[in-house]
Amino acid sequence: MQRQGIGPEEAKDITQGFFADLLEHKSLTAVRKEKGRFRSYLLGALKYFLADERRRAMAIKRGKGQRFIPLEELSADERTEIEPSDPVTAEQIYERRWASAVLSRVLGLLKNEYSAAGNATLFDSLKQLLPDEPGAPSQANVAAQLGMTENAVRQAFHRFRQRYQLLLREEIAHTVATPGDVEDELRHLIAVVRT
Repeated sequence: MQRQGIGPEEAKDITQGFFADLLEHKSLTAVRKEKGRFRSYLLGALKYFLADERRRAMAIKRGKGQRFIPLEELSADERTEIEPSDPVTAEQIYERRWASAVLSRVLGLLKNEYSAAGNATLFDSLKQLLPDEPGAPSQANVAAQLGMTENAVRQAFHRFRQRYQLLLREEIAHTVATPGDVEDELRHLIAVVRT
């Protein structure tokens, strides 16, 4: 909300107001898995709530004797103060945080599996081989570190990635209405991560 020119305190008030309104009107009882994605419902409800709040705020401002200042009359410095400094929209931030939360949850599940099997060190080493890890070592370095052959590390990493993908699909399956939606949601998640 702060990217839309709303101050931190006002953003907190609006957020609390949104959830209070959502709970007060029991809007969540209308949410059904087969009707779509929950995060899409929340995003739409938030957009509607913000638009309603803006209309309410504008209605209060109208007739209070305030004079509107055309943007053309503002100096260049004043204009840059009211323009967003970052082209990333609130929706994009929301989608990125959603994708990050899903991927973190899946990685946490995988870590728990490896830890339960007594392979926490192997998990930590294989995790470093993921493409997004900064300063990722080579498989040869991991093999030397673990006292394994490169081929054994390659196979372990292959199994690691397969299990990661399976857990990711299972996690996404919990958020969609039909099994056919899993692939679309997975493609969407990948697109969000790549942007």
